[in-house]
Amino acid sequence: MADDEEIDDEAVAAEWAAMAGADEEETDQDAMAAEWEAMAGGDGGAEDDDDGGPSPGRVLDQDEIDSLLGFDGDADAGEMTGIHALINSALVSYERLPMLDIIFDRMVRMMSTSLRNFTSDNIEVSLDNITSVRFGDYLNSIPLPAMLAVFRAEEWDNYGLMTIDSSLIYSIVDVLLGGRRGTAAMRIEGRPYTTIEQTLVERMISVVLKDMCGAFEPLSPVNFTFDRLETNPRFATIARPPNAAVLVKLRVDMEDRGGRLEVLFPYATLEPVRELLLQRFMGEKFGRDTIWETHLATELWRADVDLMAIMDETTMTLREVMDLQVGQTVLFNKTPKDEVVLKCGDVPMVSGAIGRAGQYVAVQVRQTAERLQQSGEE
Repeated sequence: MADDEEIDDEAVAAEWAAMAGADEEETDQDAMAAEWEAMAGGDGGAEDDDDGGPSPGRVLDQDEIDSLLGFDGDADAGEMTGIHALINSALVSYERLPMLDIIFDRMVRMMSTSLRNFTSDNIEVSLDNITSVRFGDYLNSIPLPAMLAVFRAEEWDNYGLMTIDSSLIYSIVDVLLGGRRGTAAMRIEGRPYTTIEQTLVERMISVVLKDMCGAFEPLSPVNFTFDRLETNPRFATIARPPNAAVLVKLRVDMEDRGGRLEVLFPYATLEPVRELLLQRFMGEKFGRDTIWETHLATELWRADVDLMAIMDETTMTLREVMDLQVGQTVLFNKTPKDEVVLKCGDVPMVSGAIGRAGQYVAVQVRQTAERLQQSGEE
């Protein structure tokens, strides 16, 4: 009996093992079938797509990723697509204000002369570029330590910003305090600027602001006044961070010394003279033709005008007008001494007293149209 029970147990175990193996094989076969079906469905979807677009399960290649992000545009031609075009579309290009190039080119020439007289040294000032930036991005990109001068445009009732980097600061201080030529300015990093250094830089800023006033004078007279000097960009905020601004980068070279000077104008500051800055050359009239204006004015003075002398006016109904008979008298509220109005169409021109000059009935002008309108309003 024990042997029979052992045989039965072994048979049952073998049967269970066979059933488990069959289930695993069926599971593997089902998974492989599902995988093949998915692959076949993916290929079919890609082939059957009428629009030619990728199927939902397809992975983009590098060219498609670059096209999506906008890196396939021609950078030399200035063409941008994708995300690049979306981001840069919010910026206003300074090329819409072409007169700024002429103004700052004049400013560079004036600064070269004035800074030579200020330092008694051979100084060359050059204009690097003029770009449009976001005000917040510019403040975050300023290399510290630096000095930031806030100045005010009196006539425009707004502010601008001037940044002097550490190289130019130490170079100016070294030159003004009698440093030897041919030696680079000594830098001491990690310490705040002294009162002497700040005072000397303020004197240089005053010279630059005076030259900038002279550069803008032919276009629009403006007075730039120094407001304050800061060393922390947070305290030099003159506009909202997302606001657009025009950044002018200047290079000041003093033989083997020198540095950078940057001038920033928010677009809100330049708004009062925006129409003037849109000119491509000085004196552009934006389609206004003075020759045509002169010709039109001359022809207007020669034009013939028909005037009607209105003795008086009265209001009557249509029935009263239809009932008028020959010889009937119509009464008006006028006397021979009252003034009559001369009209051109429905527009009153002048008024005066009626009389006679020789064989003609004449009107002596006593009031113009402006006085007639004022009296009518009263």
